[in-house]
Amino acid sequence: MRKLVIIGDHFMRSDMFEKAIREKCPRLELDISAHDLAWPDEPMEHGYAKTGMAGLKEYMGTEEGTVALIDGAEILVTHLAPLSASIMDQCPKLKFVAVSRGGPVNIDMEAAKKRGVTVVNTPGRNASAVAEFTIGAILAETRLITRGHDALRQGLWRGDLYRADRTGEELSEMTVGVIGYGEIGTRVVRLLKVFGCRILVADPYIQLSAADLADGVEQVSLEKLLAESDVVTLHPRVTKETEKLINAETLGQMKSSAILINTARGPLVDYDALYEALFHKRIRSAMLETFAIEPVPPDWPLLKLENVTLTPHIAGASVKTVTYAAGLAAEEVRRYLAGEPPVNRC
Repeated sequence: MRKLVIIGDHFMRSDMFEKAIREKCPRLELDISAHDLAWPDEPMEHGYAKTGMAGLKEYMGTEEGTVALIDGAEILVTHLAPLSASIMDQCPKLKFVAVSRGGPVNIDMEAAKKRGVTVVNTPGRNASAVAEFTIGAILAETRLITRGHDALRQGLWRGDLYRADRTGEELSEMTVGVIGYGEIGTRVVRLLKVFGCRILVADPYIQLSAADLADGVEQVSLEKLLAESDVVTLHPRVTKETEKLINAETLGQMKSSAILINTARGPLVDYDALYEALFHKRIRSAMLETFAIEPVPPDWPLLKLENVTLTPHIAGASVKTVTYAAGLAAEEVRRYLAGEPPVNRC
């Protein structure tokens, strides 16, 4: 009997992982133990240096607690459990790890390679959810939905939002710049087409699909995108190249009427520079879904600006994300147990 442990949470629930695994492996006898961490009811670690966890990001749990949960298992399926070199050394039977996220940032990949631990992930698991959320974020900002909402909650009727010099434009009149053309960026482009807006894409590592080219989507330089877009929406991965991609210089290249949308990752933005740009009205507004530090400090200056909409990193939260990721992880477990190569090896 093969021993498998699931460390889920209140989003990527262990029972959904187990259901998917047993459906994929109906004839195998598996010794499965399941646990759920407290996230998102309690915050995860976001890359702060903790003893024994150097280099790990977006994880939840301690070294001792994680070792106790793994408890000699050969297979680990998880979302947020950390796997440092020290944890792996204390779990020598561990050979296969399925992480239900786009990148295994909670795992020391170099240590896993040295110890012969295969790690797989679930790319694109929340692409549909984030793309839909992005469209909602764009509409909220372009049509001043959150401004009206905030005012009514304070007992104010903002009739001035109907003024021609203040009301929002329609997307059909606008140019939307999409930075990053991966799983999410391509879906955002697909959804934007319905609105009839001009769509620009900046990503030096891709080529537009034939369908997007036929529909008039334009691939341009970052500089051209920033200069011509009414809305700029971020969808690249965080790398050394893209860290603080939105900074004082790039914000200065944007229209004073432009709107910034970030449903990707906090490190893509220099938030001090963004605050200055918003405070001094160098850009029109921003919708921020992710942050450099999460949860954000209660005295964070951006919380006090009227021309910002904020949500607590929930763009990828949908039941479809959970079921899709659980299914991908379960298929990787099946392949491992059958001696087949993984599909999404990290």
